[in-house]
Amino acid sequence: DAKLQKRASEIVTNTLARQGAVMGVSQAALVLLDGDGGIRALVGGRNYAESQFNRAVKARRQPGSVFKPFVYLAALESGLTPDTRTFDLPLSIDGWAPKNDNGTYAGEVTLRRALAQSINTVAVRLNQQVGSGRAIEVARRLGIKSELREEPSLALGTSEVSLLEMTGAYGVFGNGGSTVDTHAIRRVRLSSGRVVFAREAPGAAQVVDAGDVAEMNDMLHTALTSGTGRRAQIASHPAAGKTGTSQEFRDAWFIGYTAQFTAGVWIGNDNGKPMNRAMGGGLPAEMWRELMTSAHADKPALP
Repeated sequence: DAKLQKRASEIVTNTLARQGAVMGVSQAALVLLDGDGGIRALVGGRNYAESQFNRAVKARRQPGSVFKPFVYLAALESGLTPDTRTFDLPLSIDGWAPKNDNGTYAGEVTLRRALAQSINTVAVRLNQQVGSGRAIEVARRLGIKSELREEPSLALGTSEVSLLEMTGAYGVFGNGGSTVDTHAIRRVRLSSGRVVFAREAPGAAQVVDAGDVAEMNDMLHTALTSGTGRRAQIASHPAAGKTGTSQEFRDAWFIGYTAQFTAGVWIGNDNGKPMNRAMGGGLPAEMWRELMTSAHADKPALP
């Protein structure tokens, strides 16, 4: 979509020009997918003339808390619900002790609140509870192909992934649980009108139970309305999504969706240099809101 592609480029350029220096951010990438996984806009960096490396497709970065929905979906599939109560308390696994960003513990919380507030100890506790490999199996089912390391910190997004594959995985929640095949080309046609290539739409397989999708939508919507993603809310369109910030502020993400589109934003530095406390709920959430507002300009509000 040429109009949305232009808008996406403007958002990346303008945001980095305005706040990049003060936040210690030199690069950004952005992806917008339709319900079929069609890439409507994709920006792989701030300036193609300076760097042709596509950070949306080729870069592998730590996703931080945007990985947590895979853990929570595994928990739902094991029989828990958004209202299941768990505990935000100190936790130690073989000498490793995950900490929350605010350095405090909330005690007893629901899964809904824990995901909305991105509580680290709960994600790690759930990952241990559902069993080895379950979160990885969920991620694979939703389309993650990058290498994932089975370790306690997996729940906090320490295995590197690409922005495009993560955005496609969230698209499964947005479309009701069916596979998402991300693609850039639908057909190739000669000037004579003869079609020389037409993409075969793969049969959409249901990979997540509709009831579990509804519960994930509930929790990820709460993350936008009262959680870490409040800056991503778009007027009159129900949306859901998740913030992510990797160790030492090296990466910041926001990935979210409506009934019509799924979009993902990443910011960081190519050399892995820590940013100036840039977090997923800040610039990435704001960039996501700008892009999704443009994408929904002529669209009806859908649940």
